[in-house]
Amino acid sequence: MYTEFQKHLQAELQSIREAGLYKNERVIVSPQSSGIKVDNNGKETEVINFCANNYLGLADNPELIKAAKERMDKRGYGMASVRFICGTQDTHKQLEKAISDFFGTEDTILYAACFDANGGLFEPLLTDEDAIISDALNHASIIDGVRLCKAVRYRYKNGDVADLEEQLKKAQEQRFRIIATDGVFSMDGNVCPLDKIYELAKKYNALVMVDESHSAGVVGKTGHGVTELYNLRGQIEIITGTLGKAFGGSVGGFTTGRKEIIDMLRQRSRPYMFSNSIPPMIAAAGLKTFELLTRDNTLQDRLHENTEYFVTRMKAAGFDIKPTQSAICAVMLYDARLSQEFAAALQDEGIYVTGFYYPVVPQGQARIRVQVSAAHTKEQLDKGVAAFVKVGKQLGVLA
Repeated sequence: MYTEFQKHLQAELQSIREAGLYKNERVIVSPQSSGIKVDNNGKETEVINFCANNYLGLADNPELIKAAKERMDKRGYGMASVRFICGTQDTHKQLEKAISDFFGTEDTILYAACFDANGGLFEPLLTDEDAIISDALNHASIIDGVRLCKAVRYRYKNGDVADLEEQLKKAQEQRFRIIATDGVFSMDGNVCPLDKIYELAKKYNALVMVDESHSAGVVGKTGHGVTELYNLRGQIEIITGTLGKAFGGSVGGFTTGRKEIIDMLRQRSRPYMFSNSIPPMIAAAGLKTFELLTRDNTLQDRLHENTEYFVTRMKAAGFDIKPTQSAICAVMLYDARLSQEFAAALQDEGIYVTGFYYPVVPQGQARIRVQVSAAHTKEQLDKGVAAFVKVGKQLGVLA
């Protein structure tokens, strides 16, 4: 049987290559940081990294590494169990409290990843009597979570509150309603209009769910996310997020919000009930992250300064940049093959980026997504802009 299936897969893969959509994985041979070493045909090459979610530069932070090592010595390597059997340690409960304190929420539940948090969110809470109203550009994990739920589905145009209101009017036929949105939309860098969403939720008796994966640690004066940006801290019923981006860049996700919602997820959320607990060392490093972020605002301030500096210089150079309120700078190239050629040429210049194209972004919307970090120096930012300009002229993107 596999012979026929193999031929089918080979043909599909070849068509992906011919369309310029095949994704190759490049190998890093150093810690994740603003400057990394990559394996270039057996030779180590140093590059400046502009495509990690390492927004606060914590992925190689010595305090996090120390906390992880110390906790592994005291609590072991892994839990070998799910939470409700024998997979809960004191560190897990401490981290959940720290996350709740950071977001001003009542309780928190940990997952192996935010994909699991979103995937296991809706089905335990809603039935076919209820409704989910979802932003059209929500992350794949939210989309999959919605698919796993029997609730009636509505979709509104990205950030379009007028369209959202129309969908909410239709959803009045259902019993309960949840509006689901990303805090920051990862491919464009725009922030959801949470203040207007919140007002519509009150008007049409709906709950609000926000995925803060790309916004927590980044958006808001002190980096507490979109609820801080819109002065809604503690007002949103459900927030999901990750430890894999600004909060240390490792693994682990969470849902934080109203106590009863979190309690129900502990009872019925399948990714939580049937997946091992995150390792003690990961929980300890996460705990140290929130300790650092409540100590002072140095990293958040530096990230905001770096982002404004880089985006301003890229726009002045003539690049087509999506409007952004985050640390994401989408450099629009529109053509999939061009985005790959551009990224490859930048790596030759010592700049590590990735070209994004369909199906990650819509057809004809290919781009290079630059992600700025608090760890970037001004020299690294300047080198990045200079390389973009050089390659942009070589490939005809800039005059």
